[in-house]
Amino acid sequence: MIAEFENLSESDIALLKNVPAMVTILIAGADEKISKSELQEAVNLTKIKQKRARKELLEYYNHVAPLFENNLNELLKSYPTDPELRSKMIIEDLERLNPLLAKIDERWAGQFVASMKDIAKKVAESSGGVFGYLSIGYEEAKLIDLKMIKQTA
Repeated sequence: MIAEFENLSESDIALLKNVPAMVTILIAGADEKISKSELQEAVNLTKIKQKRARKELLEYYNHVAPLFENNLNELLKSYPTDPELRSKMIIEDLERLNPLLAKIDERWAGQFVASMKDIAKKVAESSGGVFGYLSIGYEEAKLIDLKMIKQTA
């Protein structure tokens, strides 16, 4: 078990493990169309983070990455297809992190939030611009800083 999770409930742990998938769906769906390239970027990124994440998060990604694609697909099915309603629900789910992050080591929580922002940025960049990269759409730009999560890096 991840040391930072020792005093958390099972539902809190489940939420923390689903955050990368929630962030992916939120950002990928911000422009109303979730593309396969955005989802694949997130899958690839979580695999890379198993080896190259911030030191504090390596254990987290080693738990999350093997199940990420399956969790992502399950969450996609569970959220509404209507983009506005889906975004509203995901934002509400992400806001549930705020009291939870206050229970966790501050440094770990800061690194975690920074890593989620990294995922948001990379997913946003994967869908636009030259050859599909390096451009962030207006709707995505409004969300990639994940303001609904109050813990700062």
